[in-house]
Amino acid sequence: MARYTGPKSKIARKFREPIFGPDKALERRNYPPGQHGPNKRRGKQSEYAIQLAEKQKAKYTYGILERQFSNMFKKATRMKGITGENLLQLCELRLDNVIYRLGVAPSRRAARQLVTHKHIVVNGQVVNIPSYSLKPGDVVEVREKSKSLEAISDSLSSAGNRSNDWLTWNPSQMSGTVVNVPNREMISENIKEQLIVELYSK
Repeated sequence: MARYTGPKSKIARKFREPIFGPDKALERRNYPPGQHGPNKRRGKQSEYAIQLAEKQKAKYTYGILERQFSNMFKKATRMKGITGENLLQLCELRLDNVIYRLGVAPSRRAARQLVTHKHIVVNGQVVNIPSYSLKPGDVVEVREKSKSLEAISDSLSSAGNRSNDWLTWNPSQMSGTVVNVPNREMISENIKEQLIVELYSK
């Protein structure tokens, strides 16, 4: 499956959660998409279906493909600690996600574009790989040539309330620092990671 580029509202309605940010379509029609609307009889989901849906929700939320996600899970199982929490930490420490968390981009999709277009510098080096994994102490900043970009300044001005305990932001330098690895309480996404672990453990 290639990266999803279709209607975001359709996916949000599928999971009944604004996984791509505030969505008026989801507010108006808080039921899964389909030609029969909210009146369609939907049978009880199996345990496998619930686990699979949770994995799909995590993939769509972070914009990760199936093979990437599977490899991240394998890496999470090799790490010390709780596998589910490790998996979410790996998702959060992706470069595109950190750019979004810092408020440099209004969405992860927009953050991904900034990274691939070489607008982002990590520890003094231009990095154009959205999946680049950051670690505590890494400094992420907007490239000098890109600091005047309207898209970035607009996003920063509207992201005033986007605070994170594991990241710091220096507005004058347009740079952020990864202070530590986020624990589960610091990750705001409504993802039941234990269901994903159970799915991959079958």
